[in-house]
Amino acid sequence: MTGADDDAEGAISPSGFPQEPDGYERLWTPHRMVYVDGPAKVTTTSERECPFCVGPRGSDEDALIVHRGATCFVALNLYPYNPGHLLICPYRHVPDLTTMTTAERAESIELVSAGMEVLRATKRPTGFNSGMNTGTAAGAGIAAHAHLHVVPRWDGDANFLPVIGRTKALPELLGDTRAQLAAAWPAGE
Repeated sequence: MTGADDDAEGAISPSGFPQEPDGYERLWTPHRMVYVDGPAKVTTTSERECPFCVGPRGSDEDALIVHRGATCFVALNLYPYNPGHLLICPYRHVPDLTTMTTAERAESIELVSAGMEVLRATKRPTGFNSGMNTGTAAGAGIAAHAHLHVVPRWDGDANFLPVIGRTKALPELLGDTRAQLAAAWPAGE
């Protein structure tokens, strides 16, 4: 549902209250409210409630896990910037690189590299953004559990839609992306 049906003079909001038109189209996504203020929102440092601690206890499909390593695992981001947006997380509930063991740091970087190779083979991106947001001030959505991002990028993927339309179009379902990447992940990595 968009605001396209509103008339330019005295547009009507979904709740029926008159408002001034602002030139934006609306893409209503109420299903994302569970992330904003529902059970999916992480406001605690508790391992019991952390999705990066809970996820590996379930099935790979349910937790969107692409690969399980010895000290870290690779999962799809539930709210990806682009199709194939990976998260590399240690199994242990630690807040940043300084609290990860040497083995966890080493494996996480190896998994970033392997993830890039798998994404190149399956999605053919022309570039990547990778890194870690440490702490809420740095933009970490789940600051209590360290995780690295690997975001595939394509020439022109930052088109008008997210920049002007403030909307991100994702052409593939997360389950389909997870299955494709998991099948392409090299054995023993």
